[in-house]
Amino acid sequence: MLDTPSTVLPPLPYAEWVDTKETLHLFLQIIGKIRLKAHPKLNHWWHVTLYPTVRGLSTGRIPHRRGGFEIAFDMIDHQVTVSTEDGRREQFDVPGLSVAAFYKALFAALSDLDIAVSILDRPYENKSTVPFSQDSEHKTYDPAAVTRYWQALCRIASVFETFRGRFVGKQTPVHLFWHSFDLVVTRFSGKAHPLDGGTASDREAYSHEVISIGFWPGDDTFPEAAFYGYAYPEPAGLADVPLAPAGAMWAEKNGGALGVYRYEDMRTAADPEAALLAFLESLYRACGDKAGWELDEFEHAYAEE
Repeated sequence: MLDTPSTVLPPLPYAEWVDTKETLHLFLQIIGKIRLKAHPKLNHWWHVTLYPTVRGLSTGRIPHRRGGFEIAFDMIDHQVTVSTEDGRREQFDVPGLSVAAFYKALFAALSDLDIAVSILDRPYENKSTVPFSQDSEHKTYDPAAVTRYWQALCRIASVFETFRGRFVGKQTPVHLFWHSFDLVVTRFSGKAHPLDGGTASDREAYSHEVISIGFWPGDDTFPEAAFYGYAYPEPAGLADVPLAPAGAMWAEKNGGALGVYRYEDMRTAADPEAALLAFLESLYRACGDKAGWELDEFEHAYAEE
């Protein structure tokens, strides 16, 4: 049995699990890079992401010339399992592994299943620049902290799915981008707006107008878990629009306006799901109104049921 019921949002004090978070982040980058390399390309990098499950995170089914396979990270029993369509699977325990040992164990499991995949052996946009196969430093893994993070992620993903169900336009799945370690859902207006400059990956991600919301567990620049949202391109006067609920605010990020709502404020609200939905809706409507989106046309009839 889990220590924390699934209906309770656990605290996520950054300082108490930052070392575990950084190790877990690198583990997930390795898994994510395998999906990036093996899965057929999808628009806006949707083929690289991971998905919350009832036990942790998963790549979902990855097509392969020898049959599809899936990599699942169990955050209850703390095991990684590689499964194939023909019923075979390989599994290993995570606690105690360094990043290098995790890398070795995962690629050994793939090899045992006759799955040949090669990845660029280094972290992506991470403060660690040590190749995965050589990183024996990152090995802190507190199973209880990882389980608490996953429990929060599942609860948040459910609210994101409710929010997602209110929109009839093009939008992403609720998915986790392993490079930045954030759970995201993004809405599109349908209007092209190619990014001028940036990297090739940036230009792929920002080829059209978007309003994006997400959850991330914190980093060195903002050491606490929080929700965020923004519009691309950013409309004038966005930061002047009030956000809900109390405590939500606009912050400056890379020269633009980023809506921020702290996880701890949401977690301790009288109705956490309602508080989070209030933030998501106020952020979306602030961005959409200022950007000239036809908000009524994007509203799903089921939203009122």
